Amino acid sequence: MHPAPSVILFSVLSGAGFGLLFYLGLGYVHPYGMAAFLWWGLGYSLAVIGLLASTFHLGNPKRAVRAFSQWRSSWLSREAWCSVAALLLCAPMALSDWLGLGWPRAFGIIGGSVALLTVFTTSMIYTQIKAVPRWHHWLTPVMFVGFALAGGAVLAAQGFAPILLAVLALILLAVWQVGDGQFARRAQTLGTATGLDRIGEVVVFEQAHTAGNYLLREMMFVVGRKHAQKLRGIALALAAVIPAVLLAFSGAVWAFALAALCHLVGALAARWLFFAEAEHVVGLYYGKR
Repeated sequence: MHPAPSVILFSVLSGAGFGLLFYLGLGYVHPYGMAAFLWWGLGYSLAVIGLLASTFHLGNPKRAVRAFSQWRSSWLSREAWCSVAALLLCAPMALSDWLGLGWPRAFGIIGGSVALLTVFTTSMIYTQIKAVPRWHHWLTPVMFVGFALAGGAVLAAQGFAPILLAVLALILLAVWQVGDGQFARRAQTLGTATGLDRIGEVVVFEQAHTAGNYLLREMMFVVGRKHAQKLRGIALALAAVIPAVLLAFSGAVWAFALAALCHLVGALAARWLFFAEAEHVVGLYYGKR
């Protein structure tokens, strides 16, 4: 799949933002006054910037409001509703912490829970796509939620952040291991794609198009195995290993800030690979397998 920058920024930034809102809402952090304004502001900023970035992937961003109309059948629509609900439900707790109103923590617990649910709905947009075997398994939502929880813990300066980062490293390794064999396990061929496999082996006689088209541009992106392995190492080190080691040796503010920056860069690399390595079955028609 073509790794669109807007979708990469959306999923990484919104995931980190909603992850931070989860910890703030549930009371893992108890900031007051200006500290609360800055901490809640960071969570809201990351979430909102990520959501806004997603609109740039639309053919007509003005029609983004239509994403709310198909909530019964579309995970994209459910994500839209959950994201707005999370931002609204977290607002009372954010104001209470900022202004010292002392409102019940229940507001934050509900809002924070919906924030994490939003990340899950984002993951299901990709998990549900049977035509992309690399995404169509249970580890995909685990990875998205894992990034939100680990990244949110770092941004919230939680002492258990190194543990979640270590778990995230294991999740990434599992996702790559399982993903590499998904296409073969699905036993997808040109014959199964056309339904002609029962009468013999199917081969492409001539390419369907003589020039580029939308499917070739968006659904087929080739990344060399050598480069993919190198990027996996970079993503694993920056997103999980280096931040975990750094925080294991220091709990200072500068350490959490450096770990957060390192984690976000690694998350961007991992998410780029998430799209770049995904193989759509439509590629069978073009001899891309």
